[in-house]
Amino acid sequence: MMSLMTLVAALTIGQGQALRLEVPDESGLETVTVEWNDKLIPFAKGGAGWFTIIGIDLDASPGRHTIELTRTYSDGRVSPDDKQIDITERHFKTTRLEVAPKYVELSKANEARAGREHGEINEIYARITPEAFWTAPFTVPIQGVTGGRNFGHRRVFNEQPRAPHSGADLTATTGTEIRAMNRGRVVLAKELFYSGNAVFVDHGLGIYSVYLHLSEILVEPGEMIDTDRVLGLAGATGRVTGAHLHWGVRVQGARVDPFSLLQ
Repeated sequence: MMSLMTLVAALTIGQGQALRLEVPDESGLETVTVEWNDKLIPFAKGGAGWFTIIGIDLDASPGRHTIELTRTYSDGRVSPDDKQIDITERHFKTTRLEVAPKYVELSKANEARAGREHGEINEIYARITPEAFWTAPFTVPIQGVTGGRNFGHRRVFNEQPRAPHSGADLTATTGTEIRAMNRGRVVLAKELFYSGNAVFVDHGLGIYSVYLHLSEILVEPGEMIDTDRVLGLAGATGRVTGAHLHWGVRVQGARVDPFSLLQ
């Protein structure tokens, strides 16, 4: 479950988790921001206070870290405040997989394509929309599913080590409806070399959810979609060993377990 911090004292949180920050509203308070991992992250106003969510990457350095909170007021006052986060180390398993050789020993054309797509995806993650599109809790994209597997696992494809697995794999047969985990804007919906048919959704405040290996895409880039909107159908496209959903979340670029966003 996503950890909650009211900015009173240091909080302990594990690698690969999402952290919700809240501050109470005050008369004349106009903006609240937090600086974390060299990014300036806005707060959104909601209810009786202000909130945002920051990501603790799965490879974040264990130990005590400082976040820099800043409040600005209508009379021009600026109030800085440093708070502490203690990040604990988590131990992830190693997963060995056998996939088609073309996804391990890339041709020059496939290597160039994968590089272009990697750059395009990183540009998406670098953008922080300064508002929260959602108003309800985050949900699992497959109805009835309560857990996933493989988040953070160190992966070995055809005996060659690769990057850690940055999402949760959900069991799904080809054709299973895949639904948006919350309200947001579709920012990418197309076939990618490694990910197969993919949909990326911007939920605001630097939070992106991704849905990979789909057999069919049912949305278009630029669409505003609501929670539970069917984005596509599960499949086995891209670098996979069988049909399933790769469900991922990036929070200001940090790789976090998508289940940590659920309330």
